[in-house]
Amino acid sequence: MKIRSNYVARKEHSSTVSGENTLAEPIQGAGIERRRARRVLVFVILLVGLCLSLLFSAAVGQYHISVGDVLRAVGLGFGIGEGPNDPVAVSTLWQIRFPRIVLGIFVGTALAVAGTVMQSVFSNPLAEPGIIGVSSGASVGASLAMVLAPAALGGFSVPAAAFISGLVAVMAVYALSRQGGRAEVLTLVLTGIAVSAVCTAITSMATYVAPTTARDQIVFWQMGSLNAATWTHVGTVGIVVVIGVCWAVAIARRLDTLALGERAAGHVGVNVPALRAHAIVICALLTAAAVAYAGVIAFVGLIVPHVLRLAIGPLNRFLIPAAALGGALLLTLSDVTARNLIPFADLPIGIFTALVGGPTFFILLRTKLHVGGAR
Repeated sequence: MKIRSNYVARKEHSSTVSGENTLAEPIQGAGIERRRARRVLVFVILLVGLCLSLLFSAAVGQYHISVGDVLRAVGLGFGIGEGPNDPVAVSTLWQIRFPRIVLGIFVGTALAVAGTVMQSVFSNPLAEPGIIGVSSGASVGASLAMVLAPAALGGFSVPAAAFISGLVAVMAVYALSRQGGRAEVLTLVLTGIAVSAVCTAITSMATYVAPTTARDQIVFWQMGSLNAATWTHVGTVGIVVVIGVCWAVAIARRLDTLALGERAAGHVGVNVPALRAHAIVICALLTAAAVAYAGVIAFVGLIVPHVLRLAIGPLNRFLIPAAALGGALLLTLSDVTARNLIPFADLPIGIFTALVGGPTFFILLRTKLHVGGAR
C-alpha cells in the first residue's frame, strides 16, 4: 500500500511538472512574439521618423521650400517628372541641402554602428569611439594632413591619415587598459581620457603652426559640422561607411556569442583575438570616415546603441541595423536644429549631440558604478 502511494505521488508530481511545462511553452512563445513585434515597431518608427526628418530638413532653412517641390526635385534628379518651377529651389536642394543631408545620414550611421560594435566587443555600455580615443586620434591624423599635405593622394590624404591615426589610438587605449587579460570599464575610460588628452595636445600644436586657411579648417572641423558638404565628400564617405556597416553585420552573430564570455566563445569556435581585431578596425574605419569630413561629433555612438538596446534587446544582428537608422535620424534632427535655431547662423552640430550625450553618459556612468559598488 505504501509502495502504491509513493507511485501515485510520483505520478501526480510528474503530471504537475508536465502541466507546468505545457503552460510555460505558450507563455515563452508569447514572449518571443512580443519581442518580435517590438523590433518591427521600432524599425517602423525609425524608418518613418527618418523619412519625415529628411523631408523637413530639405524643406526648411533660410530659403523655405515646400515639401511638394522637394519631392519634385528628387524626381527630377532621377529623371521622373518635370521638377519644381523655381530654379532657385532646384539649385539650393541639389547643390547645398541634399549633399549635406546624405552626408549626415552616412556620418550618423557610421558613428552609431561604430559605437554599437565598440560596446559589444568591450562588453559595456560606456564604450564609445570618442570616449576611448578613436575620434581624437583620427583628429590628429586629419589635422596634420591638413597642415602638411592636404592635396596628397589625390585629395584622400585627410581621410587616410584619420583612419591610420584613429586605429593607432584605439589600439593604444586597448593595450594600455588591459590587466589580467581583461579591459575593465573604469580603466578603459580613464586610459581613453589620457590618450585623448595627448591627441588633443598634438592637434592643438598642429593648429598653432598651421597657416591661416588650414587653421580655420581645423578649428571649424573640431566643432563638428556638415557645412560645405559636396557630392565628392558624400561618395567618399559613403563607400567607406557601406563597407564598414556590411563588415559589422557580418560579425554580428560572433559578437553575440562573445557576450557569453571569452572562454565560452572560444569553446564554440570563435577566435576572440581575431574578432576583437576585426571590431577595432571596423570602429576605426567608420569613425575616421565620419571625422574626416564632418569633424568631431561626440556621443552619437553612446546614445543611440544604448537606447535601442533597451528597446529591442542586445542581439547585434538586429541592433546594428537599428543603430544605423537611429544614428542617421539623430544626426539629421541635430543638423536641422543647428541650421535653424538662430536665423542666418549655422551652428556646429557637435554642440547639440554633446548637450544630449553629456548627461546621458553621466547617468550611465553613475548607474554602472552604483551597480558595481552594490556587488
